[in-house]
Amino acid sequence: MPKTLEDLKIRNKAWAAGKVAADPGFFRRLEGQQAPEYLWIGCSDSRVPANEIVGLDPGELFVHRNVANLAPPQDANYLSVLQFAVEVLKVKHILVVGHYGCGGVAAAVDGQRRGMVDHWLHPIREVHHEHRHELEAIDGDKARWDRLVELNVIRQVRNVASDVFVMEAWKRGQPLCVHGWVYTLGTGIVTDLDVTVAGPEDLDEYVD
Repeated sequence: MPKTLEDLKIRNKAWAAGKVAADPGFFRRLEGQQAPEYLWIGCSDSRVPANEIVGLDPGELFVHRNVANLAPPQDANYLSVLQFAVEVLKVKHILVVGHYGCGGVAAAVDGQRRGMVDHWLHPIREVHHEHRHELEAIDGDKARWDRLVELNVIRQVRNVASDVFVMEAWKRGQPLCVHGWVYTLGTGIVTDLDVTVAGPEDLDEYVD
């Protein structure tokens, strides 16, 4: 077995031992149940570790990740995660988290063709087209792509908040909020885009 995999197993044992040393009942509690209050919908980028960013332990954050943190209403994987999180785990907050410098967002609109991922990233091209006048008015590629990252998060917040699973939860009176955040790789800090949706009435008010 490659040495790098052996290193990972050694690190795993050290991590588990550290958890037990700090809290002997930690893994027994995890084994019994998971009761997270948060669903994280984020990017697959290896530099964006969901639990670590917000300082939560295993069991405290339910996580779904894909290229460019999309929440497409046709994707069965995302929808299955959403339904389980809302109806079974009854999370109270859904966090849609993009990150500045996202390669997926840039790849969506840089004109190059990469195969299957082009189909996956099509929703970002739609966002780019709808906001093209705003984006074209921004000086500098980096600032322009950063704004597209934000616009993509806002669109995904709308997708999540308008989904039938979320709408039905609100109809039942279940407390549930959908938030849009962006993570900065260079600082480790998240920025709240202030597009929180706490019910159907917020969709038009807070999310373009």
